[in-house]
Amino acid sequence: MATQEDGKTPNLSQAEQQDVDKNQPPRAAVLHEIIRTQGDQELERSVAALWWSALAAGLTMGLSLMAMGLLNSRLPDGEAFKVIASFGYCAGFLAVILARQQLFTENTLTAVLPVMSKPTLGNAGRLVRLWTVVLVGNLCGTLLVAYVMLHLPIFDTRTDQAFLEIGRKIMENDTGQMFAKGIVSGWMIATMVWMIPSMESAKMWIIILITYLMALGDFTHIVVGSAEVSYLVFAGELPWKDFWLVFAGPTLAGNIIGGSFIFALISHAQIRSECSLPGKKAAAPRHPQRTDKDQ
Repeated sequence: MATQEDGKTPNLSQAEQQDVDKNQPPRAAVLHEIIRTQGDQELERSVAALWWSALAAGLTMGLSLMAMGLLNSRLPDGEAFKVIASFGYCAGFLAVILARQQLFTENTLTAVLPVMSKPTLGNAGRLVRLWTVVLVGNLCGTLLVAYVMLHLPIFDTRTDQAFLEIGRKIMENDTGQMFAKGIVSGWMIATMVWMIPSMESAKMWIIILITYLMALGDFTHIVVGSAEVSYLVFAGELPWKDFWLVFAGPTLAGNIIGGSFIFALISHAQIRSECSLPGKKAAAPRHPQRTDKDQ
């Protein structure tokens, strides 16, 4: 029986102690291994599977632009109502992540951890292959949905103007701001991916919280932002050169740095430091909730 000297609560029965152990949150090392395993599975997928899933994700991310445009066009003007309209930004992320489609910024964490755990040329090549296929698929999907939303008679004039205003708002940033805000956005998406395995039952609320904060902060995201900015291009308000050089390039670099070189690297270093402590024994996993990919 536990004594007060060992710091534990006295007079707990064996069944009660088991309840305590069962309800402990998973260690950071367990979360790291869950995400690393998911990333390794993604790296093993065929190009065709990655491409179609990434294209679907790009199309689905158009829901964010659609939801924000519809809300902005139907709410009165004013900062208070912009706070409400920002919830529309969550729509695309919810649909993509819950449907397990390939989102580039999600892979800046999941697919990077296997490479950091085993830094070989083969793993680096697999990462470049996945990033290339998923990024191209995402961008093709977002550009296609923006073109369709503009040219097909789907929305009224007021909603079309709301879509244009969303793109104009992004292009108020210069390249330095695109890059800096992209770093924060990449870090926030990586944080979301890290949180989900320990709180699978609250996945939807985690996605809403993180992406809503991204919308409020006007942080730049390469996938959803490409739908918003390409809408300006197809409307004739912005040249393709500015799309690639002012928005896409700096934002992509910022997302990669925020998700991979900051969050993933620090998280991996934390686990390596914990595991390298002398005499440190790895605790048995506490059976964290199964993720969608385990099913």
